[in-house]
Amino acid sequence: MSNGRNVIALVTGSAEDDAVVSIACGLAGDGKGIVRLLYVIEVPRRLAVDAEVPAATARGELTLQRMEAVVRRSKRRVDGDLLQARDVGVAVLREAVDTEADAIVMGMPYTERYGSPTLGETAPDLVRKSPCAVIVYRGPQPPEAAR
Repeated sequence: MSNGRNVIALVTGSAEDDAVVSIACGLAGDGKGIVRLLYVIEVPRRLAVDAEVPAATARGELTLQRMEAVVRRSKRRVDGDLLQARDVGVAVLREAVDTEADAIVMGMPYTERYGSPTLGETAPDLVRKSPCAVIVYRGPQPPEAAR
């Protein structure tokens, strides 16, 4: 991708956030590019989608502040947004369409299901449905999982 890209970086407060933001900064390029940090609070169906969730909101705001500082240090433009939604993937896709994103970058920790690595639900959903490029950064396999 060349200079001036609009890149969504999905941050979650996990160890993978630094890598996600670094990749997004590289894709955004210098100059007119922008990194759009997105933190999505997945609200359970038993609550109204706009219900107050103070602990999750505080974590999201802290994560966005920390990642905004990382983007600024890389001398890229940054915009951060905290959303509440029933489904993370749907919220990210809507944001990608609304902002005409050139790419979505997301991270995920190494996880296993039934003894095999898994991508969960959000990553495959974004890859299948996204109107733009999707880059998935999977964190390293923990030493205990390598056995």
